[in-house]
Amino acid sequence: MNILLTHGYYLNEDKKEAKIMKPYPPLGLLYVSSFLKENGLKNKVFDSTFSSLEKQLQWIAENQPKIVGIYTNLMTKINVIKLVKLLKNNPEFGLPHIILGGPDVTFNCKNYLNSGADFLVIGEGEETMYELCSALITNDEYQSIKGIAYLVNGQLIRTSTRSKIKDLKNLPFPNRAAIDFKPYLDTWETYHGKSSMTISTQRGCPYTCKWCSTAVYGQSYRRRPAKQVVEEIKLILDTYHPDALWFVDDVFTVSHKWIDEFHKEMTTNHLNVPFEIITRAERLNERVLKQLKDIGCFRIWIGAESGSQTVIDAMDRRVEIESVKQMIQQTNAFGMETGTFIMLGYPGETEADIKETIQYLKEANPTHYTITVAYPIKGTSLYEDIEDRIIHQPHWETSTDRQIDFKRTYRRKYYDYAVKKVINEVEFERTKTFSRALIHKVKSTLLSLIMLSLKYS
Repeated sequence: MNILLTHGYYLNEDKKEAKIMKPYPPLGLLYVSSFLKENGLKNKVFDSTFSSLEKQLQWIAENQPKIVGIYTNLMTKINVIKLVKLLKNNPEFGLPHIILGGPDVTFNCKNYLNSGADFLVIGEGEETMYELCSALITNDEYQSIKGIAYLVNGQLIRTSTRSKIKDLKNLPFPNRAAIDFKPYLDTWETYHGKSSMTISTQRGCPYTCKWCSTAVYGQSYRRRPAKQVVEEIKLILDTYHPDALWFVDDVFTVSHKWIDEFHKEMTTNHLNVPFEIITRAERLNERVLKQLKDIGCFRIWIGAESGSQTVIDAMDRRVEIESVKQMIQQTNAFGMETGTFIMLGYPGETEADIKETIQYLKEANPTHYTITVAYPIKGTSLYEDIEDRIIHQPHWETSTDRQIDFKRTYRRKYYDYAVKKVINEVEFERTKTFSRALIHKVKSTLLSLIMLSLKYS
């Protein structure tokens, strides 16, 4: 066996996810696996989500792959580096060529290569992985392959940038057959009463939010034909029978023309499947909301990041907070759930901004919301803005960008309490609203009973 594709996420080690229990498979790896397979390179995928490092290493020792391709990101970096070092320093694993890919490698090339990786795949992985694996298997030259990085005598060599895949319809569907989906479906069913699976329709994001990384797919917009997406949906439903779908696209409704086509294809195929999406407020309107609900959409995540227009402008979000609030309210009125994202501790944010965020959440009243404290991902505009204000940057191999701290308006600890304050105030408002509604209902019922008794007395 020549090629193994794997990653470094182990669900049983993730305390935060253990409370949420909404695991999803490594879709990117499954795309790479499918592309290699279609082009004649057999491969295996070891999905570590429900496994362990020990079982992963045992599998590699028993199968001795010539190439191990590992997906890495911000969350899995520490585990990936540990895996790489074990593979490189123990002959029992066959000393395979180690290739790393994913969003975190682009701006950390030397660090990953110094940690033991032989090659890095920069950007989209399918074409580059195929060319690099083909060269390594046949002992051919790899120096002219676009989109890779490696070391020569300690010096970083980074080849020319590979162009993004222009026509996504030429990509095969992800190789979902390469892994066992039952644990995912069962986990969702057990903890949430219904199962869910992921699907991707687009790559890239045309927006310029300063905190967001576009290291893999770039600041672009490329999309698969709606007809092809519906074909994949039918295949997923027929094969796995999930109760819902999660579209992982950054801005699902960025193109209203595509939404028209998608709605038409779903309707023509008599498909109505529960699904949720992420999008932006200004890419929604009444027509789009009707189309989405008509074909099964039950939840829309609408990004805001802050309730302060000052902070939103500093992020280069290019959206009006009032339009976000109104669109959340309108989506609620359509009978669909809403979600929004909040980021505290952004450079320049003040206590007054945080109060505006609290007020925004109270008035918008999203069904769900998540709150994080801002952290700078290397390669983003945010990182560049605060680089000279970093006050804590732990050792790279044993930390992630989440642990980088910079000089903010207040001390870092302040924002941990700010998160709790936001949640407490918003939830208290919801409790009051519920109580008022309950009291109103009770009063209304009592009045009806009194009127009824008077009518027949």
